[in-house]
Amino acid sequence: MRKRSGIANGEFGVDHRPTPLVPSSQKRGTDAADTELPIPDSGTLSDADARTVVRRAVASDLANIVALRMALLREHAHNTIYSRLRGDADARAAKLFAAQLQSPNEVIFLAELGGDCVGILRCIQSSGSPLLDPAQYAYVSSVYVVPKARERGVLRSLLAAADTWCSERGLDEMRLHNAADNPLANAAWEALGFEVVEHLRVRSLRR
Repeated sequence: MRKRSGIANGEFGVDHRPTPLVPSSQKRGTDAADTELPIPDSGTLSDADARTVVRRAVASDLANIVALRMALLREHAHNTIYSRLRGDADARAAKLFAAQLQSPNEVIFLAELGGDCVGILRCIQSSGSPLLDPAQYAYVSSVYVVPKARERGVLRSLLAAADTWCSERGLDEMRLHNAADNPLANAAWEALGFEVVEHLRVRSLRR
């Protein structure tokens, strides 16, 4: 399946809907404003690099996490919401993502091909409405695969890891947001079993 920029994106790191069971702000990382982050290159991978390895991210992966999630946002600069990136977003991202790595109710998975970090997926155990079932569900966000690794099953491998994590926690429903202006991403998520149940709308109040 061919995919446009930001391969089958989940909610680009802007958590405006789910509520984690436990706040993920127990511990903050260092300010990385002056740190040059490693952005994945745009080369190609040989057939020998075809096997995807997915693992849970740890604190030492922070630079790669920031690089991948910021690349996702910048790749979608045409989008109404994601075009409004703050000037100090990288520094804010380092602090935010370091805290997320410490949360007991979420996980960040990284995918590697040929030793390169090429994909990311974040999954959060979230509380639903007290009036609706299920009481808890899994919320997927910040899904990104670098261009050179697309169409190699990386997204499917990341999602399989998230499925296992959800099963271990007794979660039987998964939700996500993706950009409405990316029809190929919409098709990718539909192929993976996700259906549209609501639309996010934006209305400017500026005069």
